[in-house]
Amino acid sequence: MRPLHLAIAAAIHLSAGIAHAELPDGFVHLRSVDPTILQEMRYAGAHNFVGRTIPGYEAAECILTRKAAEALKGVQNRLREQFLTLKVYDCYRPKRAVSAFVTWSEVAGDEDTKAEFYPDIDKSRLFESGWIARRSGHSRGSSVDLTIVKLPPPAQRAYKAGELLIPCDEPKGVRFPDNSLDFGTGYDCFSLKSYTADTSVSEDAQTNRALLVELMAEAGFRNYRREWWHFDLIDEPFPKTYFDFPITAPEP
Repeated sequence: MRPLHLAIAAAIHLSAGIAHAELPDGFVHLRSVDPTILQEMRYAGAHNFVGRTIPGYEAAECILTRKAAEALKGVQNRLREQFLTLKVYDCYRPKRAVSAFVTWSEVAGDEDTKAEFYPDIDKSRLFESGWIARRSGHSRGSSVDLTIVKLPPPAQRAYKAGELLIPCDEPKGVRFPDNSLDFGTGYDCFSLKSYTADTSVSEDAQTNRALLVELMAEAGFRNYRREWWHFDLIDEPFPKTYFDFPITAPEP
């Protein structure tokens, strides 16, 4: 294996305004392993708890270790038999993005998205409450945030900066319209209702959470109990390495 620092320092070039870069050994773009998995990379845009594109997200692409990507492909094969599909919200996350979360949390004010993503918790308590980590497993490349969507995927309107925000733990049909099945809350919803085992959400949401946890467990992933959407590959290939290469698009 060639030294990782050489891969990470690979030259980035621009083609039609899209950033491309060589990935470190062991990493792949998810679409190269399974192009049928939907991608809605929230940190590459403004619809996230910070309210803007996060540093390191130079393209709206899911990058994972090959092992994690191939495990997801197995889950996708199972779901497609039921006319369902995975949709990923976040995959590999550069360390610089995690640092940006820390910096944001320490700045007074800057709460433009509070009404949707953390309506009932003070921004200063997001770390101590376990909603954001100062070191994220996402930076090791084998963690993923995801949901399940019906096939064919229902239409989903685009998020508009400055629009009226609805709390993410309101019922489906009231909160921002995601085209996923009902999981009880929106993605990155800092609410007790996001705990995977929470029973205050609808029966449909509890059933959908159980299905996702079961299929992901069979593929070797462990769920994070505070977030129904977050899963870590148990036997990850880089358990002690936190990467910081930028997220870029695959070569055309």
